[in-house]
Amino acid sequence: MPPKKSKASTEKVPSSVTAADVSKKTPPAEPPFETNDSSVPSKRKANAKNKDDAPSLKAPRRSARGAPQSQPDPVKLLQYLLSPASLDACRPKNEIEDLKTRGSHLRTYSASAFTPFEELICAVVLSRPISHALGLRTIRTLFNEPYEFTTPKKIRSAGFEGVIKAVNEAKTQHRQKTAEELVMLADAVVEHLGDGEDDVSLERVRKECGFEWEKEREMLKSHIKGLGKTGFDIFARRVQAQWPNLYPFADQRTLSGLQKLGLPESAEGLKKFLDDHWNEFDIQDLEGDEDEKKRRAFVRVLERAVGVDLEGNADTVRAEAALSSE
Repeated sequence: MPPKKSKASTEKVPSSVTAADVSKKTPPAEPPFETNDSSVPSKRKANAKNKDDAPSLKAPRRSARGAPQSQPDPVKLLQYLLSPASLDACRPKNEIEDLKTRGSHLRTYSASAFTPFEELICAVVLSRPISHALGLRTIRTLFNEPYEFTTPKKIRSAGFEGVIKAVNEAKTQHRQKTAEELVMLADAVVEHLGDGEDDVSLERVRKECGFEWEKEREMLKSHIKGLGKTGFDIFARRVQAQWPNLYPFADQRTLSGLQKLGLPESAEGLKKFLDDHWNEFDIQDLEGDEDEKKRRAFVRVLERAVGVDLEGNADTVRAEAALSSE
């Protein structure tokens, strides 16, 4: 509560006394929040938490996006995440603009199905300390015309000069190192991890390791430069759609995104929820038999949860999912 005014303090303060004079007598406390109103005396800022003073201060603005949102039914939320309607909330703005300019045929990390070899390339690119937007733009540049570096053969044929040209065009960071690592990745797949320059399946790794992820991971790690824990988490999260022995897998980064959306916070929990409500989801665009479709749906939810989190759109997605269920 502000200090009680004495009888003397009720007298009219001369107009020559300023807020600065008052603040000299009582040192201002640290303001509890940022304000753009510089006319508010420091003492009143310090007492902003007090119920009596609060009405005299401007409340911080809260956009519709920042306002509390009602939590939609988890089934409705998953239906929305699995649908094309959620894609723009997962994408950086430059990808949305790129699709408008170059056409919907453009292969993107957000929406396209990639081979295990392409997933390795993505993991190498995204394990660099760069932004979400730069990483995805680099992937679009590498996998689309005029480069289309989708096989070891194409990368080896282009050589370092061809790859660095593509990386420069993407205007990403760590260009020299990224280009070197991609060339070495193509060489490693041909010599140790695959069956020739056109192989993109990496089935050799799976067979030699007895379809055990820990052994697969060690084999990949021993031959691929530039992949650490983050890179292998990214690779495993995506490739489990095609490597059933990895399913269900979710790294800590993804679990954080699920939690912010109010979805099951464990890989097993999300898998079970999808299984329990499988007939309520529209997954006609997913490839494979029912088991593969379930893995692909699981991966799609993980990827979109991460994208939504990285783009800061969790509130927007919850609100849109709630509206779609009305």
